[in-house]
Amino acid sequence: MSFTMTSTVRKVSDHFEPEAALDPQQQRALRGHLEQIDFAAFAANREIVAKTLSPADLEQFQRLAVAAAHARTRWLSASIAMSKKADGLSPQDVQQIATLRTAYEELTEAYNGLRRLVERGYLPYRAKP
Repeated sequence: MSFTMTSTVRKVSDHFEPEAALDPQQQRALRGHLEQIDFAAFAANREIVAKTLSPADLEQFQRLAVAAAHARTRWLSASIAMSKKADGLSPQDVQQIATLRTAYEELTEAYNGLRRLVERGYLPYRAKP
């Protein structure tokens, strides 16, 4: 049996959960190490992302939102049109619908990804004057 993932969900715990076997001093040391690791990832993301995409602005978000809306409309329009076929859907029809849905989902993820970059401080946002 195979599964197709149609959306992504990320669950991240923001709380340090020490192992019961560690004494308090070891737990504090581990927390310090994890903070250093997290900061290294933050600094790398901020440097690399900002060089490539900086700065984000409302037009970028709007273009991605419009592209996702068009992709959603194509996907659903094609699905509705194909559902009217008297002889049912062919494997090619199903593949076409899946391709259109994937395009919509990818554009939605791109929009959310760009937003996450701004939210996390990796990418500066230039507000409209």
